[in-house]
Amino acid sequence: MNTISPIQLLTPQHWKDYELIDCGDFEKLERFGELILIRPEPQAVWPKALGDAEWNKRYHIKFKGRSATSGDWMKKNPKTPDRWHIQYKNQDVAIKFRLGLTSFKHVGIFPEQAVNWDYISESVKGFKTPKPKVLNLFAYTGGASLIAKAAGADTTHVDSIKQVVTWANENQEISGISDIRWVVEDALKFVKRELKRGNTYNGIILDPPAYGHGPKGEKWKLEDHIMEMMQDVVKLLDPKEHFLILNTYSLGFSSVIVENLIKTSFPQVENLEIGELFLQATAGPKLPLGVFGKFRKFAK
Repeated sequence: MNTISPIQLLTPQHWKDYELIDCGDFEKLERFGELILIRPEPQAVWPKALGDAEWNKRYHIKFKGRSATSGDWMKKNPKTPDRWHIQYKNQDVAIKFRLGLTSFKHVGIFPEQAVNWDYISESVKGFKTPKPKVLNLFAYTGGASLIAKAAGADTTHVDSIKQVVTWANENQEISGISDIRWVVEDALKFVKRELKRGNTYNGIILDPPAYGHGPKGEKWKLEDHIMEMMQDVVKLLDPKEHFLILNTYSLGFSSVIVENLIKTSFPQVENLEIGELFLQATAGPKLPLGVFGKFRKFAK
C-alpha cells in the first residue's frame, strides 16, 4: 500500500526581530525590528482580529498598491528610514539582513523561511563531510545562503536578478561572513551546466517563484518547469550525505503535489517531510505561506 507522509504545519520558533502582529482583510501588520509595517496579503481572507483603529495606531509605514505588482510606501513620520537592519539567530548561527522598502511590497526577507534555515544549519552541522557543499537556487537576498555559510558550508548562491544578488552580498557583509559564491544566472541553465561538469552538492535549496524571468529573458512558470528542475537537481545530490528543500509559494500547489514531485524524481528518498509553513499572529490567526518538502540523509 502506498502510504502518504503526515502533513506538518510549521512556524518559526527563534525570531526576536520579527513578529506578525495581526492579519486579515487582505493585509498583514508586521514588526521588523523596531518598525511596524502594513502590507497587502492575498491569503488573509478573514477579518482583522485587532480592528482598523488599533492597526492605524500602531503602524509606522503602510504600503498602498497602485497596480497588481507595484505601489508606494506611506510613512507616518517622514524621518522613518527607508533601510534598516535586523538579526536572525537560532541555536547554531546568527545572521543579519538589510531591509528596504521596494516598489513591489517586499522588504528583502520572507520570515517564514526561518523554519527552513533551521533545517539547513542543523543538517550542515550534522554532516560528517568536513566542508559540505550547498547550492541555493532562486536564492533572492540570501537568507538560506547566509545560514549555510555561517554553519560551515561551501555555499553557491544562484539568482537571475543582479540587484538581489548585490543585496544578498550586502547581507553577507553585515553578517560578518565571506566567500559565498555569487552566480547571476537562470537556475535551470546553471543546474544543467553543473550536471555536465560532474559537480555534486550535499545540500540543495529550491524556492522557485510561481512566475519569473532569467537574465536573458528565459521564462519560468512553476508548473511547466518544476518537474524538469527536480529531475535534474536530484542528480546533483551527493549519494552518501545530503539534504534537499523544495519550497513553493503558489496558490495552486499543495504539499501532496510536492510529495509526488519528490518521490517521482528521487524514489530512494529517506526521511521525507512535507507540510505547510505559516506565521502565527500574536493576535491569534495563522497565516499560511507556502508548502514544503524536505529530506536528508546523514553518513553512517
